[in-house]
Amino acid sequence: MRRELGVARCGLACCLCSENVRCDGCGSDGCPDADKCENKKCSSERGISHCYACAETCKKGLLNKIKPYAFTLFAKRYGETRLLDCLEANEKRGILYHREGISGDYDEFDDVEKLIEFIRTGMC
Repeated sequence: MRRELGVARCGLACCLCSENVRCDGCGSDGCPDADKCENKKCSSERGISHCYACAETCKKGLLNKIKPYAFTLFAKRYGETRLLDCLEANEKRGILYHREGISGDYDEFDDVEKLIEFIRTGMC
């Protein structure tokens, strides 16, 4: 885990992403998708660092997918530090953010609240 990368504006875990060999995270100038990221554009226009800091609850951009949406709601409820703590503990338990490709254990949910509980406890 590269904790210093934190989470992306949309909630994706830059700190656990296997793509970060070519990217220094959402907050960096080197983000390969920065120019087309709807979440970065929206949060920048609002003057906030992350979607979880927004008073509105929306499903713009990547927030229309369950994983970033759940991670964003988790950070909104419990804070980014707690999200990172849980992700780090889960990684130590063998929970994978990515297996082969970009899919992992957090992608196996279709219920946001169950995914939030999984993030919190590491148990289904």
